[in-house]
Amino acid sequence: MNKIEIGVYIVIAIALIGSAVLTNLVRRLAIIDIPNERSSHSQPTPRGGGIGLVVMTMIGLLCSQILWSLTTWRGLMMYLGAALLIAAISWLDDLKSLSTKIRFIAHFVAAGLVVAEWGYWDKLDLPLIGSIALGQVGLLMTLFWIVGLTNAYNFMDGIDGIAGGQAFVAGIGWAAVGWIINDKFIFAIGGLLAASSLGFLFYNWSPAKIFMGDVGSAFLGFTFAVIPVMAMRSAHNYQNIMLWVGILLIWPFIVDTGFTLLRRLSKGENIFRPHRSHFYQRMVIAGYSHQLVSLLYIGLAILGSVLSLLLTRRS
Repeated sequence: MNKIEIGVYIVIAIALIGSAVLTNLVRRLAIIDIPNERSSHSQPTPRGGGIGLVVMTMIGLLCSQILWSLTTWRGLMMYLGAALLIAAISWLDDLKSLSTKIRFIAHFVAAGLVVAEWGYWDKLDLPLIGSIALGQVGLLMTLFWIVGLTNAYNFMDGIDGIAGGQAFVAGIGWAAVGWIINDKFIFAIGGLLAASSLGFLFYNWSPAKIFMGDVGSAFLGFTFAVIPVMAMRSAHNYQNIMLWVGILLIWPFIVDTGFTLLRRLSKGENIFRPHRSHFYQRMVIAGYSHQLVSLLYIGLAILGSVLSLLLTRRS
């Protein structure tokens, strides 16, 4: 283990502690989430706790870059600028509900910043079929992947511990992938996401003392969408599998959101209207506890992480 790896571990440990401290501070100052007919909780609870994990992830990346130059400064600043835009617009949405149009414009601008610097998928490898050239269609696919996952992660942040738990598992998964492909930046961002999410989970595990809010969930969804795009450019021998690795690491959220969206479309429902028809929400309505449902999704995420590591090692 070299000095850079030891240093990154130290920064990750600081992120864990800092995230917990900031989350507790925000808990004392945050706006209150009042339960309504769509809520999965019954008590007024502070929200916006995701600010802590956003701040510590960004500070951790900046410190790592200053000390060890893990990636290009241009690439890092484009990601941080885009992620900050996502976090800022989502925080405003937490304070006062913004229109869907404003949020989507911000999401596509942020996605465009990442694609402009890090590129997009110009081909897609499918099992049993092989490689398919995408051309400019790949640009649209990458943009919609980023915007879609940003919103999907937000939709899934509806019960205690589920979004933070998924982020903890996926963060560890990306750190392990970064280790395998020898990409210290991917290792660092994965470790920082895992540590910051764990620090937040100290206060968000059921019964939650604070909620993540859109500021945290949208930031996580955006970041987990762009990591495979960033890894694609640096991991030359693993480019063709990075999308599948990214999907496997968060597959429970993708499957739940995908099936829920298709079901609502088939019924002619307004997909932008708030609802309680996700699988995890229906399980809570059926009487299962927040802890049990979150643990189920975390377990499924761990399975996906194992598969993603096997895929990476075999490639």
